Amino acid sequence: MGRLQELLGIEHPVVQGPFGGGLSSVTLAAAVSEGGGLGSYGGHILGADELVSLVGELKAATGRPFAVNLWVPLAEEEGLRAVPADVERLRPYYEELGVEPPARAAHPGFAEQAEALLAAAPPVISFVMGVPPAWVLEGARRAGVVTIGTATTVEEAVALREAGLDAVVASGSDAGGHRGAFLRPVRESLVGTFSLVPQVADAVDIPVIAAGGVADRRGVRAALALGADGVQVGTAFLATEESGASRTHKDALLGPDARVTVLTRLFSGRTARAIPNRFLREMEPHEQDVPPYPVQNALMLPIRREAAARGLPGLVNLWAGQAAPLARAARAADVLAALTTD
Repeated sequence: MGRLQELLGIEHPVVQGPFGGGLSSVTLAAAVSEGGGLGSYGGHILGADELVSLVGELKAATGRPFAVNLWVPLAEEEGLRAVPADVERLRPYYEELGVEPPARAAHPGFAEQAEALLAAAPPVISFVMGVPPAWVLEGARRAGVVTIGTATTVEEAVALREAGLDAVVASGSDAGGHRGAFLRPVRESLVGTFSLVPQVADAVDIPVIAAGGVADRRGVRAALALGADGVQVGTAFLATEESGASRTHKDALLGPDARVTVLTRLFSGRTARAIPNRFLREMEPHEQDVPPYPVQNALMLPIRREAAARGLPGLVNLWAGQAAPLARAARAADVLAALTTD
């Protein structure tokens, strides 16, 4: 048994990527955990009480280890507010869908989230976007909770190790969804997975989990050969029956459009990898004008939700990694088996 399996108490060195924004599901996380991997749930938009309820649901759904993921807030994003120009830029989409812009860009406070999650004590808490505060890591150690950080560069991996996290995800630029760079701008932190993994493995003495571009057993073997202790798989699990992604999103992941992905700030205010669609093409001239997260995220939320409900792929955030064409329509257990069968 490898050291990642020993640390996490799992059978296979496979972590299901934690999806934020309602794309995670208890059913998916439980299915991966029951299959011997580490199921994950992205909890960054949930309030304290919701996180406590979530952990209860996950513990009821599986007796095996699972992870809940939080975003570490960036100082420059605190206290931001939308301005009229930000709303007017999106006015045509609000009117087209018959929705109203939000009154404010509310977001749960990280401290309250972390306190609630530590009290609920899931087996694993994973973090993205930064180094968690020392009091969070100390609380996790007291509660016997394993912690996993996310790095997009070697320097970030070293910072996470020095802070005392138990394992690190080496997230290459191939990965779908949000980029978690926190020491340098995203544009200076776009290291491909199979360039990043061996460098991180050489730089830290904690288990390394390769993320980005891994969607089948070939990717698993390559990651392990490069020094990773395990893999984190996102897009392949996002396309499964159990994920919380809309039918529109899953169809896009399994269709020809997934052969092309781009990095964009337009959907949330933070850089993320997605399949290009009508919204991204129409708003491309404003890529540098949109406000940071969480303001842009809040402004886009009514548009994204209504478009998903109506099955309009042109206005939905179609998060996807560069290995999306390798994804298949399947149940989570079948995807996990395909990743781990030698």
